[in-house]
Amino acid sequence: VQLQASGGGLVQAGGSLRLSCVASGRTIAGYAMGWFRQAPGKEREFVAAINWSSDSTSYADSVKDRFTISRNNAENTVYLHMNRLQPEDTAIYYCASASIGSVVVSARMYKYWGQGTQVTVSS
Repeated sequence: VQLQASGGGLVQAGGSLRLSCVASGRTIAGYAMGWFRQAPGKEREFVAAINWSSDSTSYADSVKDRFTISRNNAENTVYLHMNRLQPEDTAIYYCASASIGSVVVSARMYKYWGQGTQVTVSS
């Protein structure tokens, strides 16, 4: 199973980006998907998650009301729409596929991980 994340880049504070994560080797249908991030010198942290049917989501407090997670099971893709980006959002963003269908925020519940995409927000 491979997860390919893309869409990162350099953006000014207040700007927007949309991250995509395409899965191959296994359908994402039936499994929760999540986004995590890791900033330099910091531990990996939960950002957002969505359940298998898209009717339940969870967000870290730091991104709530700015980021939106969505998925397209037919295209085996999950997205992270990021608005009003701030310098503290700078990190490598990783998508992950859970081992269950319901929303989970713990990294331990995610079985497959992508390689990450860099997001840099300048002030």
